[in-house]
Amino acid sequence: MSGIADRYERTIDYLRISITDRCNLRCIYCMPSNGIKPIEHKEVLSYEEIIRIVRVASCIGVRKIRLTGGEPLTRKDLPGLVSAINSIEGIEDVSLTTNGILLKQQIGELAGAGLKRINISLDSMKPERYAEITRGGRLEAVWEGIKEAEAAGISPIKINMVPIRGFNEDEIADFARLTLKFPYHIRFIEFMPIGAKEIWSEAKYIPTEEIKNMVSEVAPIYSVKARKSGPARYFRFENAPGVIGFISAVTHHFCNTCNRLRLTSDGKLRPCLFSETEIDLRSAIRDGADDHEIERMLKLAVEIKPEGHQISHERSFNHLKPMSKIGG
Repeated sequence: MSGIADRYERTIDYLRISITDRCNLRCIYCMPSNGIKPIEHKEVLSYEEIIRIVRVASCIGVRKIRLTGGEPLTRKDLPGLVSAINSIEGIEDVSLTTNGILLKQQIGELAGAGLKRINISLDSMKPERYAEITRGGRLEAVWEGIKEAEAAGISPIKINMVPIRGFNEDEIADFARLTLKFPYHIRFIEFMPIGAKEIWSEAKYIPTEEIKNMVSEVAPIYSVKARKSGPARYFRFENAPGVIGFISAVTHHFCNTCNRLRLTSDGKLRPCLFSETEIDLRSAIRDGADDHEIERMLKLAVEIKPEGHQISHERSFNHLKPMSKIGG
């Protein structure tokens, strides 16, 4: 079985799992300056609970798993979780989203456990600016992790940048130029009105077309065919080893091809990132639900998955949980 269709004939075969809401950085667009109270440890799904959910999800056609946070590398024995998920029949791909700070120390074991791909959040290549954005992060550690991931055979390595007007848009061209030297996927993500209320404003938002024009000033870019279910539209400079992606969550919704569900670190199943609807898998599991009941709840999430979201640069979604709570 390969995926399960929702009401809008989208095949749902991808589950993003936040394994922790805790993070070793405090990025300005993700968290307020005074931080966020973390979820109590007892409320966070155990690895055993996560593995069970993935096993049941694989029975209804989920084939791809992405582990997120918070920062997933802050949770102990992550390679053990990756290995266990990889051993589940039907699971074809396990990937990771990380800020990269702790990647150098762990990527060897993670690759050995079967991790295939990584996404790294990186919004500046200037050490002082990076430290400002992340409230103390060390840029050198991220680059060391990226190089170690390359050496470990991780491919592709995707680097996600959120351009913010008046803050880092002067680095858009430099990020794009990385693809001229390295086989990275450099992805520009529109700044979304969700997260830290104190940083968002419409004036700081840069639409994809403007970002694309800045990239095109480096050299002409050409469309690249990619898997249709992903959110990014890909382009390439001529003869470049890497590719450039644009994720336009605000200006060009990709909801019509969305193939994913999300599981928060405290066990809430979300049909859509921007939906306030949640199905409480953790409570069901801890109240003794059998696999048939878990399967029913997973199918329910697919059934109620909305056709699309209503996010725009004019409408704030700051009433939603912060990304660290939902899972980046």
